[in-house]
Amino acid sequence: MTSSTSPIRVRFAPAPTGYLHVGSARSALFNWLYARRTGGTFVLRIEDTNAELKSEEFVDAITEPLQWLGLDWDEGPFFQSERTQLYVDAIERLVGEGKAYFCNLTREQILAKCEEQGLPEGYHSFSADLGLPDGPDAVVRFRTPDSGVTVVDDSIRGRVEFDNSLLEDFVIRRSDGSPVFLVANAVDDADMGITHVVRGEDLLNTTPKVQMLWEALGYGDPPQYAHLPLLVNESRKKLSKRRDSVSLGDFRARGYLPEAMLNHLALLGWGPDDEVEVRPIAEIIERFDLADVNKGPAFFDVKKLDHINAEYVRAQSPDEFVAAATPYVTSDDAPWPAENYSADVFDLLAPEVQKRVVTHADSANFVDWVFADDISYDEKSWNKGIVKAKQVDEVLDGVIAAFGECEWEADTLDATVRQVGSDLGVKSQVPVRVAVTGKNFGIPLWDGLVALGREKTLARLADARAKL
Repeated sequence: MTSSTSPIRVRFAPAPTGYLHVGSARSALFNWLYARRTGGTFVLRIEDTNAELKSEEFVDAITEPLQWLGLDWDEGPFFQSERTQLYVDAIERLVGEGKAYFCNLTREQILAKCEEQGLPEGYHSFSADLGLPDGPDAVVRFRTPDSGVTVVDDSIRGRVEFDNSLLEDFVIRRSDGSPVFLVANAVDDADMGITHVVRGEDLLNTTPKVQMLWEALGYGDPPQYAHLPLLVNESRKKLSKRRDSVSLGDFRARGYLPEAMLNHLALLGWGPDDEVEVRPIAEIIERFDLADVNKGPAFFDVKKLDHINAEYVRAQSPDEFVAAATPYVTSDDAPWPAENYSADVFDLLAPEVQKRVVTHADSANFVDWVFADDISYDEKSWNKGIVKAKQVDEVLDGVIAAFGECEWEADTLDATVRQVGSDLGVKSQVPVRVAVTGKNFGIPLWDGLVALGREKTLARLADARAKL
């Protein structure tokens, strides 16, 4: 928890959906950055006005990823499901002052009235002046102005005007008596003293409605809004959970570092003027300003995330890397029998693995040939490293013969393979690599071959030779 005397108060208010979307994580980060940059207060509020979303599992799906990222909140989490009476009181007050009214029309009845009166589809204040009583089928609608404009002064988008005549009298209480999030947001932001609302562009169209409620309830000046640019994929389409990788938990499970994810999320719509992309969070806080956020869509580039994550992996100390990679090379999903794994061998190979992986989860792909009983040949590697290699049969025969007698230590094995190639006037390392590992890429062979042992190495070389 961070204490603060700054009057600035920002809030992150997600709905519990069972996972934290990268777009929501970006919103949380920008709120947190602004609070830390200004010495303000970061408030966490859960928008669970829908009772079906009130569960510990759904809440954990929000708080655990935030904790993983290191986005500590100063107050909360507050739950709208525990503050319902405040919203009910506000709605009753609006009805009592004639600023809201009961409506019992069904969707079908509204459509029928539109057809009868030759009106465009939508609600046209049909019940506004009927003085209907409350009832089991009644909703409460807010009475919007018939003329004029509602202005949203946005830190990112500037002045945004909404024509009041195009805003229908919107629902603020459902027929089951539950308040809609619009009134809950207005009441909570006022009650919690929120000064700045930083959230996604997709919520911009709800802002004039919240501001109308804010004014109708006499709360004074509304918070300063900042609507962040839309996140898009490489096809420049809005990120979708059906089409894209969007769950923060999935990236965590795949071995991405929280520091790298924070770094990448910070660049989605914002960037420092020195164009340095990989930098510690402390420097990002120092440079962050909402005024520097772009309006245009932000590309969630997984390739850039990979690059950033790899940079953070390289920056780890050897011990840090081994500690972070160990869960992936010792998991039940590792492609080798558990009894084959050796922590000492992995420690020996880890420096070379660290140079090559994008995430810690990739580590197993670089050492699987050392710990697995059997290997499979990557088709492209086989074709390139064996089928198309020159004098590959003579190379394998020569290495098999030499490996049967030479000293079994790394430098000797390296020199032996090179000598076979030199004697034949061809490259010899790639055919040996493919024969022993199944791939034409990876860490240097020699320490791995020592760990694999003479018998298994010769058996794999002989197997590859037989397949020619």
